[in-house]
Amino acid sequence: MAKTSILIVEDDRSLARVLEYNLTNAGYETHLSADGQNALNTARLKLPNLIVLDLMIPVVDGLEVCRQLRAAEETREIPILMLTAKGEESDQLVGFSLGADDYVVKPFSVKILLERIKVLLRRNSLASQNGSDLVTRAGVTIDRIKHRVSMNGNCIDLTPSEFRLLDTLIRQPGRAFDRSELVDAALAADSLVLERTIDVHIRSLRKKLGEENKLIQTVRGIGYRFRESR
Repeated sequence: MAKTSILIVEDDRSLARVLEYNLTNAGYETHLSADGQNALNTARLKLPNLIVLDLMIPVVDGLEVCRQLRAAEETREIPILMLTAKGEESDQLVGFSLGADDYVVKPFSVKILLERIKVLLRRNSLASQNGSDLVTRAGVTIDRIKHRVSMNGNCIDLTPSEFRLLDTLIRQPGRAFDRSELVDAALAADSLVLERTIDVHIRSLRKKLGEENKLIQTVRGIGYRFRESR
């Protein structure tokens, strides 16, 4: 049986080797890239199960790498864990808005990083096992197996985090989810993830839903819900 593979994108050689050593000892197959262009080429060739992506890398920066990975059909579903020395709130929000699945700030504990990786891999592999794989409400259809969303028959291009967020909301129409619940469901169940990142994804989702953007309703003082059928 093939090992779960992880692409490490990090230009700091010492840190890259530390990550490679610990991930290999944990049973993963690893690939290393020291710049953004090589990372894109390797991701498209190897199709890893997860990517640990540093933002501050040469040639093509991490944010652009994330953007291109999410734009390509063959790599759009690969979980991305961003790794960076930047801890500012704005950087985290930008990373999530581009499709990152989790965000870890340097310096960090390798043990904690390994646990975050396990969570992402487990959530990604079990997504299709929880509930029906195909749900349609108010003209919006979510297909977990094909990882596709369509509205009135037209495909909608969503990031993995946007997909999970919409999937959570649409399965319980009318229920008000608070932001912490949506963080757990769609992003990462960790205190380092900002609850306001949900607002970023909601704005993006509404934009992509176009004229049907009111299907996602704001619940003042709480969070959001998917509109119940009329």
